Amino acid sequence: MPEYARALVWFRRDLRDFDHAALYHALKCARQVVCVFVFDRDILDALPGRADRRVEFIHACVTELQRALQARGGGLVVRHGVARDEIVRLAAELGVDAVFFNHDDDPVALARDAAVETALHAHGRAAHHYKDAVIFERGDVLTANGTPYSVFTPYKNAWLKKLTPSHLQAYPVETYAGQLSALSTPVPSLREMGFAPTNLRELGFPTGMSGGAQLFGDFLQRIDRYQAARDFPARKGPSYLSAHLRFGTVSIRQLAAAAWQQGGHGAQTWLSELIWRDFYHQILWHRPDVAAGHTFKPQYDALPWPNPPGHFEAWCEARTGYPLIDAAMRQLNQTGYMHNRLRMVAASFLTKDLLVDWRLGERYFADRLIDYDLAANSGGWQWAASVGCDAQPWFRIFNPLAQSEKFDPQGVFIRRYVPELAQVPEKFIHVPWKLPVGEQMRLGVIVGQTYPAPIVEHARQRVQALALFKTIVSARSV
Repeated sequence: MPEYARALVWFRRDLRDFDHAALYHALKCARQVVCVFVFDRDILDALPGRADRRVEFIHACVTELQRALQARGGGLVVRHGVARDEIVRLAAELGVDAVFFNHDDDPVALARDAAVETALHAHGRAAHHYKDAVIFERGDVLTANGTPYSVFTPYKNAWLKKLTPSHLQAYPVETYAGQLSALSTPVPSLREMGFAPTNLRELGFPTGMSGGAQLFGDFLQRIDRYQAARDFPARKGPSYLSAHLRFGTVSIRQLAAAAWQQGGHGAQTWLSELIWRDFYHQILWHRPDVAAGHTFKPQYDALPWPNPPGHFEAWCEARTGYPLIDAAMRQLNQTGYMHNRLRMVAASFLTKDLLVDWRLGERYFADRLIDYDLAANSGGWQWAASVGCDAQPWFRIFNPLAQSEKFDPQGVFIRRYVPELAQVPEKFIHVPWKLPVGEQMRLGVIVGQTYPAPIVEHARQRVQALALFKTIVSARSV
């Protein structure tokens, strides 16, 4: 690595001042390092609304990052503009020799980064970029034939075989913190950027590095119970770290190291979830077409989804008449989060029961999830719709009632998010339409009035879903 007089570190989905690959490498080889974050208008201006929990979450994280860097004797320049222009402009203004940043394999981000790198090179400046958001990326884990894995279990086995303690070692940023420049600019307010506050604070959603550390510390106290508790939305089972992983306020190396060293069924199961995350990221790198709405299995691009009128809207607005599905959608709409088991169940219901194109659901989640990550969201939706890599077989279809009875047996989660059903006896909480009319009147739960009747009948829709997939399977076998 050459030595530089001044370098610029561009923060993106890595909003922390510790164990940070690009920051470490810049500090190690430059006498002075300026840090920058850009609220990218190419991203912000395309958002569907002006009250977006993600923007507020990022804003809080950037504010904390700036304070943390200042506590180290450094600073953070914050700009609001088109990132591909702002970075090149700032590099020129400061006369830096090189720009350092971490990888983002979203195809749009890759195009942006390539444009920035080309512009920097045109002015005699270097660009250095690093793996940071995952343990293994791109071509790190390949089959014996040098091809990417498309089935998770062999990928996981190869991932674990390749893993060594060095892959989990933290980058010692603090060792070179003396090279940080104190240059800072004010963080623009949400309103200055054209956004309004959301209910993020009222939700008590922890933000920034401190929030990530708080959640991680709490999870480590119950990680042994993760395998047993993770599928039950009424229980405190998940780590709740997905948004912090998405925006890098926690270190994936620190998390994976804790799971790997802890051992036990809970920690091993959670480590598998982190490996799934790497798996979907390498899929996105090798198959960027999946980001454009194409299925991993090309034959399923031709699936003639019926998209019955009103079905998608009823799903979005939690009006399906299936209590667990409606509770899941209300959790998403009200908080920007949805329990992982419910993501699978809600996605399966939209595609296999309502016969709606998975792309519509994927886009809805993308617009509302605080932890939205293109690789994981696209991968998860294609898995549920049986059109992706290592997907749920098309002939296996979740029964929404069985899922409801199994994972919310007393209806605790349902009652939390569908309070109009709070008084329904446990016997009927999953099937309120079976509640006798007299009981409906007495409890004030009138199916079809105070709560919707089921929008479809699962058994009938299952037959139609199987017929839909058979059109493709039959066509390929001819």
